[in-house]
Amino acid sequence: MTQKYLLAGRVALVTGGGGEIGGAIAKRFAQEGAQIAVGDIRLEAAQACAGEIIKAGGKAIGFQMDVSQPEDCEKAVRAAVEAFGKLTTLVNVAAAVTPDGTVETISFEDWNRALAVNLSGAFLTCKYGVPELRRAGGGTIINIASQLGQIGVPGRAPYSSSKAALIRLTTCIACDHAEDGIRANTLSPGAIDTARTLRRWGTREKANEMRGPLYLLGRTGQVDEIAAGAVFLASDESSFMTGADLLIDGGFLAFKSKTT
Repeated sequence: MTQKYLLAGRVALVTGGGGEIGGAIAKRFAQEGAQIAVGDIRLEAAQACAGEIIKAGGKAIGFQMDVSQPEDCEKAVRAAVEAFGKLTTLVNVAAAVTPDGTVETISFEDWNRALAVNLSGAFLTCKYGVPELRRAGGGTIINIASQLGQIGVPGRAPYSSSKAALIRLTTCIACDHAEDGIRANTLSPGAIDTARTLRRWGTREKANEMRGPLYLLGRTGQVDEIAAGAVFLASDESSFMTGADLLIDGGFLAFKSKTT
């Protein structure tokens, strides 16, 4: 039987590709036949991810980009096209680490940083990327949102607000560019087992102990599970899906709404 590569012929720009979720998506896309442009605010992390893809037999480039800066987003799109001849897929993973607090205690600087990275970063990448997707004959946009974009959470106003707005921005992009053959969806992860959990819980074991009972599946998610969802959204397997939010949260929201 001939191997079927779900993303053969695709060229994807992955922002935040030097992180655990972004890196997992970039590598899984490469395994499925895509050529990858890896952008991250940390140059070494972006290049390391690209290097792993190349070592595994794939094609990739890695570069530094700050998604809150228009010129960086424009350069990233141009770099992908120059390297691989076209751009068919945008995956916006880059997200700011935001401190906990309320509207009284969160600084205006931290609020603006969350919006600049989590929301405006996706806007800017799409602004410069959409013309290239149209030129390629269509494509897909995947914006990584969050389960927290659908609910209110104490102390997480900047993050939750930016992710809620990202979900709505993506539906608008889907409406505006369906005629261009461009599908746009969000993917909303639940709590995922990454190094970011260490900032809040200290250890991954503690994070799973505290968070696991909040999920119907009794555990936090893995980066590979998010990457699998991103492959689905980027591929023709989801060809009749646009303007939607793919929730991969282990049943967190279903559990929260469950009455006893």
